[in-house]
Amino acid sequence: MTSPSIRIAVDIGGTFTDIEILDSRTGAIHQMKTPSTPSDPSIGLLTGIREASRRFGFSLDEVQYLLHGTTIATNAVLERKLPLGAVVTTEGFEDVMQIGRHGRTDVYAITASPPAALVKRRFSFGVVERIGADGRVITPLDEVGVTALAGKLRQAGVKSLAVCFINAYANPAHERRTGEILRELLPEVDISLSCDISPELREYERMSTTTLNALLVPVVKTYTDRLAGKLKQEVPQTQVYLVQSNGGVAGLAKAGREPARLLLSGPSGGAAAAKRLSAALAEPNLVAVDMGGTSFDVSVVHEGNISMVNEGEVDGLPVRLPMIEMRTIGAGGGSIAWVDEGGRLRIGPHSAGAEPGPACYGRGGARLTVTDANLLLGRLDGSSFMGGGMGLDKAASARAAAEVSGRVGLSAEETAAGVIAVTNSSLATAIRLSLFEKGMDPEDFALLSFGGAGGVHACEVAEEMGMNKVIFPAHASTLSAWGILWSDITHDLSSTQIGLLADQGETLAARAAQLAAEGDRLLEEDGVAPQARAFSFALDLRYQGQAFDLRVPLDEADFSPEGLARTTAAFHALHRQRFSYDEPAVPVEAVALRLSAIGRLAKPTPAPEGSGVAAAEKTRPVYGRGGFVDTRIVARGAVTAEGLAGPAVVEETYTATYLPAGWTIRSHATGALIAERARRH
Repeated sequence: MTSPSIRIAVDIGGTFTDIEILDSRTGAIHQMKTPSTPSDPSIGLLTGIREASRRFGFSLDEVQYLLHGTTIATNAVLERKLPLGAVVTTEGFEDVMQIGRHGRTDVYAITASPPAALVKRRFSFGVVERIGADGRVITPLDEVGVTALAGKLRQAGVKSLAVCFINAYANPAHERRTGEILRELLPEVDISLSCDISPELREYERMSTTTLNALLVPVVKTYTDRLAGKLKQEVPQTQVYLVQSNGGVAGLAKAGREPARLLLSGPSGGAAAAKRLSAALAEPNLVAVDMGGTSFDVSVVHEGNISMVNEGEVDGLPVRLPMIEMRTIGAGGGSIAWVDEGGRLRIGPHSAGAEPGPACYGRGGARLTVTDANLLLGRLDGSSFMGGGMGLDKAASARAAAEVSGRVGLSAEETAAGVIAVTNSSLATAIRLSLFEKGMDPEDFALLSFGGAGGVHACEVAEEMGMNKVIFPAHASTLSAWGILWSDITHDLSSTQIGLLADQGETLAARAAQLAAEGDRLLEEDGVAPQARAFSFALDLRYQGQAFDLRVPLDEADFSPEGLARTTAAFHALHRQRFSYDEPAVPVEAVALRLSAIGRLAKPTPAPEGSGVAAAEKTRPVYGRGGFVDTRIVARGAVTAEGLAGPAVVEETYTATYLPAGWTIRSHATGALIAERARRH
C-alpha cells in the first residue's frame, strides 16, 4: 500500500469544477479544471480526480486529504428544493417566521416583497414553556404536549424539524429535553435545535438559521453519503473535509449535522487565499474579486485580515452564523445579455451555466453571454481556450450577438463592447459598495483578480474604480481551490453575554474557559493533537442603547481591566472607521463572546512556482479604447520582472488577462503578475 502524500482541493462552481493538487513529497502544485455536472456534482468531482491522477502521475491510493468546497446547500435554498419542514417554538410565537423583520432592502419600492417563509404557518407549532432572558424558568416545559405534538408531525409527513424556543440561548434545557422526546418518537425526522446551531439572541434570525439547517440536513446528508460511498471505492485512504462559510473545514459528520455552515462554502476559499497572498505579496490592503462562470464574489483584506461577520443572508433569509464577509452578484462569464422593456442592454443575473453554457461552447446555448462578447472582441482565443482542449465557436457567438444587436441598433462588435462595458460597471459597483460601507477608499487598495473570467475585465474595472494596481496570482483561474488547499479544521462557538463590558471581566473569563473546553472536546473528536490546536476569541460590542453590534477580534483572551480597556479602544476605532464617528463618553456593552477553535492540518512546503513555457509571441486584433487594435499576445511565462506595456493579452491554460493601453505588467517572485497603471499628473 502506497503511503498517502497527496492533498486535493476541489471547488465546484456553476460552470467548472476547479481542482488543485499538492504532492507533499515534492511540494509540486498542479491545477486543472473540468466541467461541472449540476445534476450530481460528485460526478464532475470524481471525473476530475481521475483525470488529475492520470495527468500528474499519482495513484488514488496516495490521496490523504480531500478538501471540498460545494454550492449544494446554497443551490438547494435558492431553488427551494427542500423537504417538508416544521418549526416548534414557544406558544404564542408561532408567527415569527411569517412576520420576519420589517426592514426595507429597497427603500424606493412602493410595496415590500419579503422572501417567502421557509415553513408555512400551518407547520409552525407552539409548545407551552417559557424561559426568561436571564435564563430562569418562568413556565415549565409541557412534556405531555410535546409528546402529543409528535403525532401531529408524523401525520403531516414532516421530514425536517427546527426547535427554536424563545430565550433558549440563555438556557437550553427546554430545547434539549424537547429534542430528546421528539428524536425518540420521530427517529425518521431530522431535528435541529437552535441552541446547537445558533445560540444567540434575536429570535427571527435564530429561527431562520435553525430552520435552514434542519431543511438542509437531508439534502446535504444525501450528497455526503453518496460522495463518501464513491470515494471509499475509488479513493480509499482519503480523509474528506467540506469547506465552511468561515473559511475553515469540517468533517462529513459535522457537515451533515450543521449544513447551514456550508452556505458560502466555495467562495470562502478565495477569501482565504487572498489573506495568504496578502502576506506573501506584502500587500496588506487587497480587494479580492473572484469572477467565474456564474457569479462575481468580492471580499476585502484590510491590514492583512479578512473581515468576519456574525450574520449573512441567502436569498433574503438571514443566517446567524460566523462567515467571511463577502458580496456576491450574478455576473460571470456565463451571464446572459438581454434587453429590457426600455431598450437598455442588461447583463445577468441569469447564467447559461455549464449546461448548455455560452453559445460559443457549442453545446446548444444560443444566447449572448459575457464569454461570447470577449471572444468576439478578441480578448479570448477560441483555439487555445482551456489549453486547447475545448475549442470555442466564434460564429455561434456572432449569431447570438446578432439577436441582441438588432434590438439595440448596434453592430455585433458594438453590442459585444456594450456587454463588456455594462458588466465592468456592475463589477465596479459591487466593489465600491464593499469598500464604502466600511469607510474605505479604493485608491488605498490593490485589486486581486482571479477566477477563470476575471483577467479580461480586471484592469478596466480598476480604472473605473481609480485603482492603480491589479495582481493576477499564480493559479488565478483555480485560486479558490488553491485557498482551500491550505484550510484548517475550524469550529465556531459563541455565548450570549449582555451587560456593560467594564463589569463583565470575571464572567467573560469564565465563559471563555467554558468555550475553550468545548473547543478542545470538538478538536479531540477530530483527532487533532493538542499542539496543533489554536483558539481565537472575539467580542460582539455596541454602545449602550444601540440595536446593532460590531465584532471586535481579541489579540488574546485578556479580560482584566487593562485588557477590557484595550478592547474598548479597539471598538471605538472600528466604529469610527465604519460610521465616521465614535462616542467615547457612552458606555460600551458586550453582547456575545465568540471562539474559533482551530485544528491545524499538516501543510507541506510548496515548491517555488515556475515561470512556465514562453511560447512564441503573436498578434491579433483586440477591441480596445479605439476599436480593434493589433495587439500583442504573449504566454504568461514570457512576462518577466522587467515587464511589458499594453495593449496586450497574456494567455495561460485556463484563463487570459487583457492589459489595456497605459498599463504595464511584470512578474513577481511569488509567481504572480502585477499590472500597474501609469499615474496621471
